Amino acid sequence: MAVHQKLSSVHALFLDDADVAAAQAQGWLLRTGVQFHWMQRPGEPYADMGDFLASLQRDKRKKIQQERRKVREAGVSFQVVEGAAITETQWDFFHHCYTLTYHAHGGPPYLTREFFRRMAQTMPQHWLLFIAERETEAVAASLLAIDRSQRAAWGRYWGATQDIGCLHFEACYYQPLDWCIAEGFARFEGGAQGEHKMARGLMPVSTTSAHWLAHPEFSRAVEDFLAREGAGINAYVSELNEHSPFRSD
Repeated sequence: MAVHQKLSSVHALFLDDADVAAAQAQGWLLRTGVQFHWMQRPGEPYADMGDFLASLQRDKRKKIQQERRKVREAGVSFQVVEGAAITETQWDFFHHCYTLTYHAHGGPPYLTREFFRRMAQTMPQHWLLFIAERETEAVAASLLAIDRSQRAAWGRYWGATQDIGCLHFEACYYQPLDWCIAEGFARFEGGAQGEHKMARGLMPVSTTSAHWLAHPEFSRAVEDFLAREGAGINAYVSELNEHSPFRSD
């Protein structure tokens, strides 16, 4: 189909094992990446957030407890809203926060309010919204995509209208982790970049994408690059795993 439509390339991201095997069988180029995921403990699932924190090294656990305490002492509490229960007003507030994050980093937001409106209409069951409130005023929001059938959460988009110390960590990591443990979720995929996520219990995971390039010489050049890049990525993941935040016992 790609050849018939005269496409220059086709790209498939975040593949599972079956997708990878199919792409490889068709001669597509495979690229290895890295994301940081939280995984439920196998065999003996974490009973609650306290149980999860107890599995971390003392300095990591202490830092998280300090960060969470700062947010509480700032008078911030959280409201958690799922699916169709998210109101139009709450979606509006979230999108306002979302745009503030992009403007703060000097770029325009790439998802419009209309995009989130359509997602809320067509697949409401896959959204989870955390709203931070201070003295009854909403001051921040973070949004996760969820799939209860897979017991998986993906995140996150976020933003804040006030600068409150450690609020980012609370809204984007600790609240989602607390919720995932309470709801029996198996994983929370925190996304790419940010080795600081490891200190919060999110570990490096290799991801695979597949790429078809129409130009033969360009494809060979990319294939050569991916082989060298892949070796570096594997070494990087191995090095990160040597610095696990979890207690060795």
